This record gives sequence, structure tokens and C-alpha cells, in this order.
Amino acid sequence: MIPKRFEYFCPTSLQEAISLLGTYGEEAKLLAGGQSLLSLLKLRVADPKYLIDLGRIAELAYIREPGACDAAARTDGPEGEIAIGALTTYAAIKGSRLLQGRCPLLPQTAAVVGDVQVRNRGTLGGSLAHADPAGDMPAAVLALRAELKAVGPSGERWIRAEEFFLGTFATALRPDEILTEIRVPVLKAEKAVYLKAARRPSDFALVGVAVCLKLGRDQACEEVAIGVTGVTEKPYRATGVEGRLRGRRLEPKAIEDAASAITLGVEVSESIHASQGYRSHLARVYASRALQAAR
Repeated sequence: MIPKRFEYFCPTSLQEAISLLGTYGEEAKLLAGGQSLLSLLKLRVADPKYLIDLGRIAELAYIREPGACDAAARTDGPEGEIAIGALTTYAAIKGSRLLQGRCPLLPQTAAVVGDVQVRNRGTLGGSLAHADPAGDMPAAVLALRAELKAVGPSGERWIRAEEFFLGTFATALRPDEILTEIRVPVLKAEKAVYLKAARRPSDFALVGVAVCLKLGRDQACEEVAIGVTGVTEKPYRATGVEGRLRGRRLEPKAIEDAASAITLGVEVSESIHASQGYRSHLARVYASRALQAAR
């Protein structure tokens, strides 16, 4: 199909994009990499009157460690962060030496997003703002306890990953805000893994589980964060599993017991590809596998 008519804007600065978004509000859509939005436009599921293409805002594509003298460094942020611009592509994340060495969960996750063409065009910020309930990257940022920066006419604010995803294609971003940056921690003693079940390698996740795990000297779970995608209407933190693991030695039985809580308090989605029962089973299996791999 062919999209309906819309007016197209291509700002070259963040402030210009914010101004356009403030002018046209909810009648406008932001275009990042286009991995998801272009398909929705062609199917006429999305029908914006105005399209604001962020692709030429070079200041939003980077991967760096903010230094103490860096204007981008936050005095209220945790020690040891990596800042990623919202327009950074999956391919750039996958190939980043900095992320591979200091936060390998993101390159690992980016490597299983779509195919080569998708990874060269799709962006981290676009994926998170789109909030597809089966997207891969939301699970990773949840497990990393990432923080996301939203910028609008009234200034900037930081949103924790677990507060960002509100529902299917719904986020905590206000209509006049743009997601500009994602901050993730440098992993030191933590081990991280992302595993997903999909019909084909390039497909969205039927179930995806990201684990960030820190073990104590006695091999007991000191700290753990688990992000889950594909299971329900939004990506979520599996706090039920986390609570069962903290302080316990990660013996196979302890892992199996904890993994059984992966869908606790969640209404599991059903589709032509996976019934509720099958998806719940996959979630338990992949939670167990991800925890074992991280251990």
C-alpha cells in the first residue's frame, strides 16, 4: 500500500525538531531509523499529518563515556556510565569496542535484532520510543537499569527504564518530548546475557529474556535484574524472579524455582504463533537458560 499524504520536515538540530513537535503536537510523528514507522505508514496503521525526520541531527548519534569535565556528565548519575545517543544504530552498537568491553549486553542484543538491513537503519532510541511489546532492546535496557533522557520545550528530564514502558506502543514520553539519550552502567563484576525465542532469527521475540547478574564470593546471587519482552503488552522487569534469587546460591533447583515466577502477575499474550500456555512455558525455559548462561 501507499501512505496517505503528509507534510515532511527534516530538521538539522534538536531545538528545531522540538519546535516543530511543539507546533504540530499529536498530529506529528517522529521518524528515527524508520524500521517500524515506515511499515506502519505503508499499511496506513499510522496516519500522521506531519512527519519530522530526525535522521540529519548528527548530535544524536554517539557512544561515549562522559568524563568529569564533560558538559554531558551528570552529577546525580551513578559512577561509570556510557552515554548512547538516541539515533545510534543497532549496527553501531553491535560494533562498538567500548560497549563490547564495558557493557556487552547491548552489542549482544543488537546482534539479534532483525537482519543486516534493519540493523543498519534501526536506532536504539527509535526502538525504545516505539515500545513494541516484542522488541529486543527494551529487555536489555530494563536489565541494565538504564536511564533515558527526554527533552522538550520545558527542558530535560530523566526517566528510569522500568518507568518508561507503559503499554503497547505507549511510553512515558510526553507529546512534545523527544528521547535523546540512553545512559547504561559500565558492567564490572556483573555478567549479562540476552536470549530469545523467535520463529526465525530475524523475527521479533516470542519471548526474550535479558539478565544482568552479580554473584558474591560464595556464588550466591548478590544482585540481579531481569528484563522480559514478548510475553505481555509491554516489556517488564521480572521482579518476582529477582526476589527469589537474591541471597541464594544459584544451584539448578534454585534457578528452576525462580524461573517459574517469570510470568507472575502478568497477563500473558496469545497470538497465532504462541498460545498463552506455550508462551508461558517458553518464558520459564528462557529465563532458566539465561540465568544459567549468566552464571
